[in-house]
Amino acid sequence: MDSVTQIVLGAAVGEILLGKKIGNKAQLLGAIAGTIPDLDVFFTVWINDPISTLQIHRAYSHAIFTHIFLALPFAWLSFISFKKRISFMSFYWLWFLGFATHALLDCCTTYGTQFFLPFSNYLVGFNNVSVIDPLYTLPFMILLIVCLFIKRDAPSRIKIAWTAVIYSMLYMGLTLVAKWEAHQCFNKSLRENNIHNVEISTSPTIFNAALWAVMAYNDSMMYMSEYSIFQKSSKIDLVSFKRNLDATKGFEGEALNTLLWFSQDKYILDKKGEDTLNFFMCKWGRMEFDKEGVYDCFKFYTQLIKTENGIIVHSVDPHFTKEEFKTGIKNIYQRIFL
Repeated sequence: MDSVTQIVLGAAVGEILLGKKIGNKAQLLGAIAGTIPDLDVFFTVWINDPISTLQIHRAYSHAIFTHIFLALPFAWLSFISFKKRISFMSFYWLWFLGFATHALLDCCTTYGTQFFLPFSNYLVGFNNVSVIDPLYTLPFMILLIVCLFIKRDAPSRIKIAWTAVIYSMLYMGLTLVAKWEAHQCFNKSLRENNIHNVEISTSPTIFNAALWAVMAYNDSMMYMSEYSIFQKSSKIDLVSFKRNLDATKGFEGEALNTLLWFSQDKYILDKKGEDTLNFFMCKWGRMEFDKEGVYDCFKFYTQLIKTENGIIVHSVDPHFTKEEFKTGIKNIYQRIFL
């Protein structure tokens, strides 16, 4: 999730565990704990390599095994800073849960989190919430801010804090219900179009949990569309893409293996000449809902380019104007109620 949401979740952990004992400082410590796992982005900026970025982000800093030990020094520093008035274990639980809930929330997104490192680099991704979802974050944040202006031992403070946490949990539950509905309607549409023996995936589009990107794929084709829980008709119009999986020949290596791993089998390939392979990551769905061309639907993609010195990797990242961004957001919300 985005940094603001992770700060809010961490603050909620601090408030629930130690708000009554140390007041607003509990939210501060929790917010710091909720931020720390994402500091791995500084390594990716320093390295400035798209393949290493995929390998490092949401890796060891998001692994539950790391959190068990990482919480120890932070708990000890907190224990000393508060002159041992609060038990060491109380601080340990604050830091450990602050780290762990951060990772668990990221597991709910589509990016994928290496939660089980070092035992497995499997990408955990439940695909039930967008990486940025204001309807999840804003009410959660407002309720916690209200707590900051209430005396720490007032009964209403803990009630409001729990209300914030319960809202968070209920919202997550509703996203799973919406995901199930999108999956069911998409599966029905596939059967009506006589498409069988495919893997199905659903994930929310950006900024909301109402419009879902739906996709089905086999070794030859990728079928994609969108489904809104508010749309008037249950009909889903499918768009198909050839996957061209045999185009990987001659591009084998760490870069390609990393892209294949990160895509979780949701990708399309397009070979340009003999020296360039364009790799389209599909797991977030299409960017243009009214287009059918692969370069229109997936404007961000990765190029593997053969050179005399080996294969180099280039990320194609289009720069959108402010007006183009506004139009994109408008199109999402228009599609929700189509």
